[in-house]
Amino acid sequence: MDFKDTPEQAQFREKCRSWLEANAELKVGQGRTVEGNLDEYLQKAKAWQKKKYDAGWAMLHWPEEYGGIGASPIERIIWSQEESKFDVPGGVFEIGLGMCGPVMMEYATAEQKKRYLPPMAEGKEIWCQLFSEPSAGSDVAGLRSKAVQDGDEWIINGQKVWTSGAHYSDFGILVVRHDPELEKHKGLTFFFVDMKSPGIEVKPIKQITGSAGSGSGFNEVYFNDVRIPDSQRLGEIGDGWKVAITTLMNERLAVGDARGSDIEDALTWAKEQDFNGEPMIKHGGVREKLADWFIEANGLKYTKFRTISALSRGGTPGPEASITKIVSANKLQSIGNFGIDSADMAGMLRQDTGGDLHAFQMAWLGAPGLRIAGGTDEILRNIIAERVLGLPQDPRADKGLPFKDIPQGSAN
Repeated sequence: MDFKDTPEQAQFREKCRSWLEANAELKVGQGRTVEGNLDEYLQKAKAWQKKKYDAGWAMLHWPEEYGGIGASPIERIIWSQEESKFDVPGGVFEIGLGMCGPVMMEYATAEQKKRYLPPMAEGKEIWCQLFSEPSAGSDVAGLRSKAVQDGDEWIINGQKVWTSGAHYSDFGILVVRHDPELEKHKGLTFFFVDMKSPGIEVKPIKQITGSAGSGSGFNEVYFNDVRIPDSQRLGEIGDGWKVAITTLMNERLAVGDARGSDIEDALTWAKEQDFNGEPMIKHGGVREKLADWFIEANGLKYTKFRTISALSRGGTPGPEASITKIVSANKLQSIGNFGIDSADMAGMLRQDTGGDLHAFQMAWLGAPGLRIAGGTDEILRNIIAERVLGLPQDPRADKGLPFKDIPQGSAN
């Protein structure tokens, strides 16, 4: 595939760039972070999303009736490439627009799409994803949260964990177990839920970065006899796994491009830092690391082209998103570790303000979370082995068993 812009695409790119130059400032260094006052940051993020929505740039590939302009997938990518060059608030709407929106688009009723998608695109309402549980992280199908049908409603009880942005979200998508008599992948049902519903309790998790409930901070979410109308079910009863897979594929695409310190930052740092009286970049071991990261960065670039090619044909994210996520998250952690180590003992003293060292520290602290979100490295390697390389599946002791009969650990 030729990845140079066609004349029409070049014209569209220039149109994107002109609007962005008139409404935002070019990024310097790492750009904005979600440090400081969360409420203030949310207001800035909502204002930027509203400005894009009013100008037709918010979700330009969505149909017009839901807040888009019906643009092509490749035009969506061009816009994202150009917007990434500007210092604008991000991280607030990615889950809603990148994961919840596509699921609602595919499974919600026409009335629900009309009600929920435009406010999502405009930035009026924020969405989160309620999947992981204490006993179901990478193995999402092992979740234990229960849904019991009561007439035209479902009663939900259980706990979700590592839910990004739950503390400021208005709605969330939720997968729960409706029938423990079925195999674990078959007894699941999918809903969307108002996060202000009675019985929902959100508790921020104190993170290793020192933050709790800031930015896209993680949360525990408890459901205590929460009632959800059956009209908020997405897909048929028992289709929870099918709907969840749609979400997970979009999540891997959304989190696959780990943002933070990259090869350019490491290269600049190595030129500026002293090592035994000379620039660090002259050290053979440092140059070897830089070469490795350069190769990985370019491998990611061309792997993303595969995704662009699929999206331009109207396809959905495939296994290549798993490859991108594994490599980019591990590269981010490695570069962060390099920055901290090269600063010697000062590298372990937290920098609370912006700067190169602070960016390396945040990369090192945040990368482990990215290696878990959307599937751990081990899960994604299994996906690549089975679906790309055609290797046999790992033996599964729970295959064919009703969920209630699957051993759940020690009986102490």
